[in-house]
Amino acid sequence: DVAIMILTYIMLGWGLNIVVGLAGLLDLGYVAFYAVGAYSYALIATTFGWSFWICLPLAGILAAFAGILLGFPVLRLRGDYLAIVTLGFGEIIRLILLNWYEFTGGPDGISRIPRPSFFGFPFARKSEETTFHELFGLEYSTMHRIIFLYYLILILALITNFFTMKIRNLPVGRAWEALREDETACRAIGINPTNTKLTAFAIGAMFGGFAGSFFATRQAFISPESFTFIESAIIVAIVVLGGMGSQTGVVLASIFLIGITEIFRDLEQYRMIAFGGAMVLIMVFKPKGILANRKPTILMHGDKK
Repeated sequence: DVAIMILTYIMLGWGLNIVVGLAGLLDLGYVAFYAVGAYSYALIATTFGWSFWICLPLAGILAAFAGILLGFPVLRLRGDYLAIVTLGFGEIIRLILLNWYEFTGGPDGISRIPRPSFFGFPFARKSEETTFHELFGLEYSTMHRIIFLYYLILILALITNFFTMKIRNLPVGRAWEALREDETACRAIGINPTNTKLTAFAIGAMFGGFAGSFFATRQAFISPESFTFIESAIIVAIVVLGGMGSQTGVVLASIFLIGITEIFRDLEQYRMIAFGGAMVLIMVFKPKGILANRKPTILMHGDKK
């Protein structure tokens, strides 16, 4: 169960890494896309009774549209100003979820969210249909669903990583890196910063939506309290502490930060002290992140080594 939580943050970190690490756009409202994905899945699944496999891509698409919606107002902003506007966007989404009671359930949240099934075979008996353990002739255990969720988020995270590694070598990926290094020079060589920023926000938001839909089906209950600013801060911290643009660094930072927090969970009030202490130690000894060596995707004259 702890591994599921760590993998969820790894997937969120890889999604935000596209925006912050590759495109160089400091996004402090990434939790908004996480929330859009979770609420999209919850509302569609509870209203229409559609399965997780149908709702998952829809949640990602809706989150991508939210990313484009955020992208338009910040096209001319950079640095601190960009961070402030994205922070405001995240709070706007949270307040909408909190106050639009008729649609989102407000502070009561949404409960009885359908659990995912193993290609139509549920893990617990709800009707006369065949269950997972009956299909394979196993003794019923609640661990079956947890193990299935672990492999599900592992596959989703690996797809995110594979997609990111492939797109870095495409023209749009190289445009993100050019935008990160110098937006003025990027514009001077004919790259369109508008399209570049919008694609970064949309694709990063899409993976946040996928993670949000998984979170909703795992918890079977969501509320606005799950999507506060502290969640955005943790995801940004994972990307920065792992090393901007580093996929492996995100994994190490997630294990270090989320794992440390879970180890100290029994100590209650000391948990956040351990979390903050871990962040301070990383910044003192590795100020550019755990894996700070950022090699360019393409070299003009090849790698001399």
